[in-house]
This record gives sequence, C-alpha cells and structure tokens, in this order.
Amino acid sequence: MRSLYVTGPGTVQWVDIAEPSVENRDVLLKMRACGICGSDAFYIQVGGIPPRQGATPLGHEPAAEVVAVGSSVTGLAVGDHVVINPMRFTDGLLGSGGAQGGLTEYIVVKDAVVGRQLRVIPPDIPWEVAALNEPMAVAHHAVNRSGAKAGDKAVVFGAGPIGLGSILSLKSRGVAHVVAIDIVPHRLDKALAVGADAVINSQEEDVVDRLIALHGTATDAVGHGPKADTDVFLDAAGAPDVILSALRAAKHRAVLAIVAVHKVPVAIDFGAILAAEVDIRLSMGYPTEIFEVTDALIAHWPKYAHIISHTLPFDRALDALALARTPGAADKVVVTF
Repeated sequence: MRSLYVTGPGTVQWVDIAEPSVENRDVLLKMRACGICGSDAFYIQVGGIPPRQGATPLGHEPAAEVVAVGSSVTGLAVGDHVVINPMRFTDGLLGSGGAQGGLTEYIVVKDAVVGRQLRVIPPDIPWEVAALNEPMAVAHHAVNRSGAKAGDKAVVFGAGPIGLGSILSLKSRGVAHVVAIDIVPHRLDKALAVGADAVINSQEEDVVDRLIALHGTATDAVGHGPKADTDVFLDAAGAPDVILSALRAAKHRAVLAIVAVHKVPVAIDFGAILAAEVDIRLSMGYPTEIFEVTDALIAHWPKYAHIISHTLPFDRALDALALARTPGAADKVVVTF
C-alpha cells in the first residue's frame, strides 16, 4: 500500500509499504481522512522528526473506519467510525516519529483499548470534520489552561484552525463575550460564523482601543489605565505584536494563554506589566482533552466544518501538503480517502 514519508530535508515522497497485519489485541483501520498540520511542514523542512532523520511517515490528524478487530478487543465492531489519539500508540506517536502515519491507506492500532487510542463517533459526522478532533483538542487544552469561565470576556488572537477551535471551546463553557483578532478578512468572517461576538482587523484598528470599547475600561493594581476589562487573552497567532498588544491591554490579573508556536524570541518589559500581575500560561498538546472535545465536535459539527478551507483526495496528498505549506494559500487542508 502507499504511504507518504519524509525521505530527506525538503523531500516528501510516496513509499510502498506492507499492509499491516492484525493480532488478537489489535484493530485495523482504513483511513478516511487526515488533516495537514503546520508541524508536518516543519518535519518536511528538517527531513524528519528530530532526533530521527529521514524515512518518517506523516499524518497525525486522522479519522478512520474499523475494518478488522482482534479477538481480545472489546467495544469495537467492523464498520465503526472512530477518531484517534495519535499520542497513545504503543509503536510510537502516530505521524510524529512513530512507526506509522495517518497519510496512508491502513494503520494498525496495537493493544487497542477504546478510550485510550480510539473513540467511536456517529456515522453521520463527515470524515473531514472528524479529522479535526486532534487539532480541536489542542485548542480545547489552551482554553482549559486559560481558566476561562462562564461570564468572562475573552479575546482570541489568530482566527486560524486553533483560534477558531478556541472560540468554539470558549463559547461552549459560557464565556459571555469573545472577540477574534486577525488581519485576514475571510478568517474574521469564519470567526463570526463559529460564534465570535465581535472581530477586530488589527491592520485597520487599534487593538487596545477597540477592546476597551467592546469590553469596557479597567486598570492595573495601582490604578494605571485605561486597560481593557478583558479576562482572558489567548494567543493562537504566534506573532510578537500579539504578545505586546495583549500585555498593553491587560488589566489586573488578566490571563494570557499562549498556544501558538513562536518562532522568534519576544522581548517583554516585565517592569511595565508588574502592577498588572498578568498570569502568563503556556499550552501544548492535549494531556486529557483528545476525547473531551469529541462531544462538542459531534454536537456542533456544522460549525466546526467552517474551519476547513480545502479537501483533497488521497491521490493528491502531495498537492495537499504543498498547499498547506504555502503561506496564505489555505487555512485547514484535509486529505480524504
């Protein structure tokens, strides 16, 4: 069968590999969809997943159909639709340095346990939407890290897939007002479609002034202001200006949660924000959230579908990777099988 592998720096190719076999504790899955992640572009750029180099299978945002179930596995049947936890495979991380990747025809889940590597979903959920489960878990963990609660006011910087997922998660827990900030108009339109209460184009408006207008005025601990009466700032953009704008706007004991990958250092004047006692929290992955977010995905899948900008068939997976790696060309690309 065919699988997509990183075979060297800047090189990704089709590789013919053997179809996996199934033992009594295993489950064989036919891939039905797999999203393209920004980390896939990084793996291609460096020639693998460090420290491993070369011959690296790609794809860690999968949705699949059960086609064979080992005799010792319970809770699954042939034909079940499943979402997958790529972090819990016993042969390494799926698509991130392990033995298998999701951009292939079949994968085997060794030592399969429902609720550990797999969760069954209703068959009416479109495959491309089901493949969002993994990145939406990343967004959900960022919201969990932020501590956002019902009645809060929040702002999300960056209306890409993780930012949009964060908006959905914030609204699901009763956050009263969510503002999305981006510089791309169609992304701001998507933010409104998934539930943002307001949007700001930061190329056209002063972020702090607009947040004060939307959320009201506050101060730091010693009365300095005006600050925005925003409880949670969530960075899903990864630009230095985002951090600086959030800290400039932050009131006393506001929370800044950072899920974005920052590729350059950010210089912060801690003296200037000392009186605000800002709580800065970093977020990575999804320690518990991979199947927590599935309930929301099932209940509100038409909203999550707005996140997807392109779907391409498996025989065009190389084109999908190239599209996802081209700045500004796509938001969320999903390969379907």
